[in-house]
Parts: sequence; C-alpha cells; structure tokens
Amino acid sequence: MTESKAMILGSSGHSLTAEEKAFYQAERPWGFILFGRNISEAQQISDLVAEMRDSVGWHAPVLIDQEGGRVQRIRPPILQHYPSGQQLGDLYRQDKTTGLRAAWLMSRLHAFDLSKLGINVDCLPVLDVPVEGSSNVIGNRAYGGDPVTVAAMGRAAAEGLKAGGVLPVMKHMPGHGRGFADSHHELPVVDVSRHELEAHDFPPFIQMKDELMAMTCHVVFSAIDPDNPATTSRKVIDGIIREQIGFDGLLLSDDTSMNALAGTIGERAANIIAGGCDIVLHCNGHMDEMQQVVANVPPLQGRPLERARRVEAGFPQADSSDETAIRAEFDALFASV
Repeated sequence: MTESKAMILGSSGHSLTAEEKAFYQAERPWGFILFGRNISEAQQISDLVAEMRDSVGWHAPVLIDQEGGRVQRIRPPILQHYPSGQQLGDLYRQDKTTGLRAAWLMSRLHAFDLSKLGINVDCLPVLDVPVEGSSNVIGNRAYGGDPVTVAAMGRAAAEGLKAGGVLPVMKHMPGHGRGFADSHHELPVVDVSRHELEAHDFPPFIQMKDELMAMTCHVVFSAIDPDNPATTSRKVIDGIIREQIGFDGLLLSDDTSMNALAGTIGERAANIIAGGCDIVLHCNGHMDEMQQVVANVPPLQGRPLERARRVEAGFPQADSSDETAIRAEFDALFASV
C-alpha cells in the first residue's frame, strides 16, 4: 500500500463525485470524516463509507461526531436522538454508578449504530471542563464542571465505544472548557495561570492519556504560548500534550477551516504539521481548500506513522452485548429522569 498522507478529509455530499474519487485516490488521505451534509438515509451512508474506502484502496478510518445532544450528525429518523453529555452528567451527580452506566450504555449504542454503517471512529468523549461564563461552544456537551466527573464519565464513554469495536477520539486537548469565544468563528485566548490549567483542565486528559487518538483545540493558552493556538503550538503540543499530559497517541488537529486559525488554508495545514500534530483534519469537503491542504501535508512517516499504525492495529473486537437489551436498559435510565 502506498503511504497515506497525514490528513483526514471530508466530502461534499451524499456520494462521491468523480473528481473526489480521483482526488482521494491520488492524494491518499489516511481517513475521512462525515458531517450532516453527507447524511440522508442508512443505506446511503453505508454506500458513501464504502466509496471512500474504495477510493484509497484499504479499510481507512471513517470518523464522525456522534456525541448526542446538539452534536449528533446522524439524527432521527435514521438513529434515535441521544442525550447530551450534561444530561449524562446529571445522572452521575444523582448517583455515580447510574451515571457511569448510562455513559457506557450510550456509547455502546453509538457503536452498534455506527458499526452497521461502516463508521469505526467516534469523536467522543468531550473531556473539556467548562468554567462559569465560558462560550456555549462546549456548554452542555461537557459532562460537568469539575475534572473528576469529566474524567470518570469520559472513561466510561470511551470504554463503551471500544466494547462495540469503535475507537474514541478524546477532545479537545489540552482543554477547550475555558474558551470565552467560539473557535469556529474567532480565536479564544485563555489567560489563567499554568497552575490553574494543571488543576482544572488537564486532569481528564492525563487520566485517559493511554487512548489511541485525541484532537487538539484552537485555543491560545497565554501562560504557555501567547503567540499560537494549541493546534499549531510546539510549546503546547511538545511541552504539555506529549510531556506533561503524557499522551503518545495519534494527535489530530481540530478542523483546519475554523476561523480561530489564521492564514490561508494551506498555511494553516503547514502550521498544524509544523506545530507537532500528526494529522491535519479538514472537514468541509470544499475541493479548492482540500487542494491547498494536500499541497502542505507530508506522507505519514516517523513517529506519526507509528502512531497511525497503532490505531490501525488497535480496533477492538466488539463484545457479544445484545443491542435490544442495552437499548432497553438505557431508555429505562432516562425514562426515570
């Protein structure tokens, strides 16, 4: 197999265009990501996933953000609507055992749902720990406002996905919870001390540092690197994510087309690689932007290639859970709320 390039790309619609097929075949993204614009019904999703893999000639990872709450790309009537992270956290605050079970069950259901469609990576859990007054971009996606809750619930969610053969992606490292701006539109700057970040924001990621994949945040941490958001910062990626948090898995950027990042799409992609991310994530499927990305992204090699290989070899076998029983148990937990 020809080496994949260090990128994950989106596509424009419900099926691949001839141009997209030729482009992916030539440029070899390591994986793909699906969004709402790629979703119409179940068979169509399966067909699109198969087309994506066919274009690169191997069983490439296909990602989606299927959290529940307002970030759920596949919705009714295709799949049931799931609760938000905060709603799961509310159960945990009433009774820890019930909350952890609910987080595991919901992720196990995500794995049933996604596996049938050929999707094998879910960008979950959200390990951000919001603070009072922070942007709603995380908001009720978070399990709670304290690192202990977030770490415990995040671990349960990740374990549920893996029990169903789906790999999790932790996000948004090293923590988007303090952002007072929405990084889709502008660059959040966090001015608290490093000590405060170490006490509040980093712990969930430290607890889960052995997971295979994580995604960065487009947030400036002034105490660590006042000049660059985490996604393009050597100081954050090498000094915090790799050394202090101790994460040695595959590190994906958050979406290259988000306006928190400066410069052209090509410059952003180059800066993401230069900053130490393993994989450039580009989501919107715009061909002109993807062409800029591929011009600035190298083939996977060295440590990034080793990490990607660990992911490829790390897809677990699904357990023998009964979907009907799991769904009934989960629905009963939420019926009582």
